[in-house]
Amino acid sequence: MRRPPGNGEAASEGRGSWGLWGRQEARRLDCTGHDRCSQALLQIGINMMALPGGRHLDSIPLPGQRLHLMQVDSVQRWMEDLKLMTECECMCVLQAKPISLEEDAQSDLILAGGPGPGDPLQLLLKRGWVISTELRRIGQKLAQDRWARVHSMSVRLTCHARSMVSEYSAVSRSSSQEMSQLEKLLMEKCSELSAVTERCLQVENEHVLKSMKACVSETLSTLGRHFGQLLELALTREVQALVRKINASDNIYTTESTTGNLFSLTQEGAPLCRIIAKEGGVVALFKVCRQDSFRCLYPQALRTLASICCVEEGVHQLEKVDGVLCLADILTDDSHPEATRAEAAAVVAQVTSPHLPFTQHLGSFLESMEEIVTALIKLCQEASSGEVFLLASAALANITFFDTMACEMLLQLNAIRVLLEACSDKQRVDTPYTRDQIVTILANMSVLEQCASDIIQENGVQLIMGMLSEKPRSGTPAEVAACERVQQKAAVTLARLSRDPEVAREAVRLSCMSRLIELCRSPSERNSSDAVLVACLAALRRLAGVCPEGLQDSDFQQLVQPRLVDSFLLCSNMEESFV
Repeated sequence: MRRPPGNGEAASEGRGSWGLWGRQEARRLDCTGHDRCSQALLQIGINMMALPGGRHLDSIPLPGQRLHLMQVDSVQRWMEDLKLMTECECMCVLQAKPISLEEDAQSDLILAGGPGPGDPLQLLLKRGWVISTELRRIGQKLAQDRWARVHSMSVRLTCHARSMVSEYSAVSRSSSQEMSQLEKLLMEKCSELSAVTERCLQVENEHVLKSMKACVSETLSTLGRHFGQLLELALTREVQALVRKINASDNIYTTESTTGNLFSLTQEGAPLCRIIAKEGGVVALFKVCRQDSFRCLYPQALRTLASICCVEEGVHQLEKVDGVLCLADILTDDSHPEATRAEAAAVVAQVTSPHLPFTQHLGSFLESMEEIVTALIKLCQEASSGEVFLLASAALANITFFDTMACEMLLQLNAIRVLLEACSDKQRVDTPYTRDQIVTILANMSVLEQCASDIIQENGVQLIMGMLSEKPRSGTPAEVAACERVQQKAAVTLARLSRDPEVAREAVRLSCMSRLIELCRSPSERNSSDAVLVACLAALRRLAGVCPEGLQDSDFQQLVQPRLVDSFLLCSNMEESFV
């Protein structure tokens, strides 16, 4: 099941970062009570502007998407690599593989062969992953002053770099002066690293070693930079070849294969998506989507476009080629299969994601927004599966952030009835990720005064009450986070709708206040989420203002009467132990 982008889910580890492309880990800051309350209030705003999943439709696992090269079952990965681990280069055997009792000696990465003849892309990706892993590990050993390991790994790194250069030269179409220069610089730095680490083995003076450590660190950094530049240049050449092939091909099978290769590259991370966008990948894919002879390839092309548009360059290229108009044409054309329209909805969800600040300037979207919103509501209503409904509702949820007129359009199109009816259909709405989209739309629409009457008419308060009890099935971090968002947004929706006394009375009749109190007082019920706590306190105070008789004195004195921050501190401290 796909999960829409956003809401802070961690991106999967992969081989998408080499050299300077690595990710930096965020630091967690300890907060005072006031800071945590402020952060929780801010998190509500962030979550209300987000959808589960992240940076790229990355978070919506696409049908038929192949598993990440290096993120497969361990046995399967071993089987794939077994043929490559036949025998080391002689130098590596003689200098870098002594009999060792070190605990990490068995984890060395040794690839003697390449991914296969005539496959430069896979060669670059696999060798790139191995070399970037070695660079990272050398840095770790250097920080621990384990000079014997640093030297042996430096020698092995040189072997891997030499293998990559020679193997790619053997299968590449042509060589350029820039690439030859980078190859030369890379090998020179590898030799320099091996030589300086070997000298460090002979030094016993700590002060001298300290100065040499700085030299090794600088050499390692320069080597990583040269490697990143060389790999980016080589991948750029391969992407250019794929784009040219798509543009020149009239053969459906050739185009299908080439588009599949392009999609596989997008799964390697944002750097490759930027390369594809800069080298004309978006233009080529929309060319495919505008040819009737390639209609059966539309889903694959649209899926690739959704991945590319996680980066700013992709969205800019989409706007340049009137991509929004093309998406609107596909969505409104009932002759296209449901799968094609669902993939078009996925692209819309990506380019309107509130997580991406550059999508907010997509001026061409406003011109086609009414057509797109109408088509998406129809797709939600007619969806034959949870996958299709998820993609269409995710696009609608993002559009409600994109422009305020979207909420009025949805109200006129009876979107509340369509969405609430879908909630009772387990075939369409069967995961917390889908309910997250629905409650996001309801929360954004609830700012409209006329929304309350529609909610009452469709028994929407009871549905919102049920969302306050959302529980994960599997217990995975992603699903737990989705449930938190559902609870938080349900509380926000209830607080906004309770401006209408009729809604507030209906909420009290359905025992919403009891559930809100339980969420405030029991950290386990809200997974210790500060954002859910603040949202529930706000909703409880709104209901108490209309129907104070529904509260016990202790609840009123602790959860309603004090300042919000004081109630927040009281409830958040219930989980702490001072034993």
